[in-house]
Formats: sequence, C-alpha cells, structure tokens
Amino acid sequence: MSRVVVCGSLNMDVVVQSARFPGRGETILGAEVSFLPGGKGLNQAIASARLGMPTAMVGAVGNDAFANGLRGFLADNDVDSTSVTEVDGPATGVALIQVAEGDNSITVASGANMHFDAAMLHHEPQHDEVWVAQFETPLAATQEILGRARAAGARTVLNLAPFTEHPAELLKSVDVAVLNEIELSQATGARLDASSTQESIVAACNVLRDRGARAVIATLGARGAVVVTATGVDVIPAFPTSVVDTTGAGDCFVGALASQLAAGRTPVEAARFASAAASCSVERLGAAPAMPTGQDVAARLVKA
Repeated sequence: MSRVVVCGSLNMDVVVQSARFPGRGETILGAEVSFLPGGKGLNQAIASARLGMPTAMVGAVGNDAFANGLRGFLADNDVDSTSVTEVDGPATGVALIQVAEGDNSITVASGANMHFDAAMLHHEPQHDEVWVAQFETPLAATQEILGRARAAGARTVLNLAPFTEHPAELLKSVDVAVLNEIELSQATGARLDASSTQESIVAACNVLRDRGARAVIATLGARGAVVVTATGVDVIPAFPTSVVDTTGAGDCFVGALASQLAAGRTPVEAARFASAAASCSVERLGAAPAMPTGQDVAARLVKA
C-alpha cells in the first residue's frame, strides 16, 4: 500500500492567545498559554495520518522533555517515528506563536531541526510512496532526499515555506510545488499580494514549472487555490469556515494533498480535498492537534 513520508521539522509550539497583539515594547495581561506539538513537518505528517494514510516522519529532536512529548504525539496518531533521530546538544525546536484577532505571528527557534541530515533516513524511498519536504530543515538534506525519492520513482511534494533561496535544480526533483502568494512572490520576483489577479498568479506558477516543477499549487487563503499543470489551470474555491486559529492551515493543506496523491488522486482532485481539510483545521486551536479526520473532511465536502 502507498504511504506518505514527511521529512522536516518537529517543534513544540508555545501558543499564547490574547485579545490583541501587543505593540512594540508593550506588555499586556490576560493571555492564555498552551503547549502543542508542531513544526511544519510534524503538522503535515499528522494531517496525512489522520486522513487514514500510512505515514512516516523523518526529522531530528533534542535530548529533552519536548522530544519525548513529540514522539508520544506521533505514536498516538499512528505516525511511524522510526526515523525521528535524537541529536546531542541542541534543544528540540520551539515555535512561539501569538494568536489574536483571528490571526497569528510566529517566531521559531529551530534547534535540532537544523542538524537534520539525509543520513538519518532509515529506509530508501520506494516507487509507491509520496515524499514531502519543506524549508525548515537544512536545504542540502532536502535536496538530496527529494533527488533520491524522485530517482526511485516516488512522487515528491515540496512546500516552499518558509521561503529560502535554493539551487535552481532543486525543482527538477519536484512533482508538486506548494506555496502561498507571498512565497510565490519571493520565489519568482513577481509582485503578488492578496489582491493579485489570477492571471498574475498563474504566470508566476509557470515560472516555477519552467524551472522543473511538474505541477504548482498556489494557496490563496480565502480565495482558495490555483493548480497549474501541463494540462492547464484549475481554480479551487475556498470552503466556508469559521476561523479560530489559522496556524497550520497551510501544513494541513500539504499533508492532506500528499495523502490524496498517495491514494492515486490527480493534483487537482487532491487540491480540492486539501482545501476542504484546511477549512476544517482553522476552526480549532493549534496546528497538529487541529488536523481533521477523514470524516470531518467528507462532511465538509458534502456541504459544499
């Protein structure tokens, strides 16, 4: 059976909820704090696993209590953590997340994530797998792993987030590139924002296709998503939702997308499912803990 293998970051998210964001130099009282598993890699792995797809996580943690909590969370969600490697010295990654007014700001202390290496893989990619990576771990490891996965015949998904300058040849190992309009602007030099036209979004996506990505998906928040492939352009409308916390919505999209690609869906079919999954995730607090089940997504699709 196909499975998803996510290579990337694992963090403990320290989430602070407040009525508003503090100004520069300001202290505000009355906030609430939660400690929640996160990191783009872990979030995406949990999203895939909760949708019923066999999923493995590959990454690095420190030798501390946060690492134990993250491993336990992966196990509780049936994610294979055999290739989550403990490194001596650096602490497990931590993300400080301020949530207010339906939005968030995030500061990440990468810690052990920046010591991740392709040598930590405990098995070689297989042709029936989908391999997923992001930019919260060293670029050299990401490039090597995606190249090995592509050479083995596995399908590859790269979430270009947070955006990092990368070698041009990296995209030649990517079947599906996923990024939002800010990251798309950074990747291509195009001037894009929330009001950019569909034509400008598609043109920027085609720049990445010209560099080697076989399909490019631009996630546009409330505007939905645009999927650009060799056969044309498809627009995926956003699903109505009641926003509580947008943290992890993009990761939910990527994990859900990968699960559906592993199930044999086309990028367009997988993107529609992923959009529905992301709309479910923002209705709950946190990133990984908010990832929906297959039943949640099925109910959302029925309502659409």
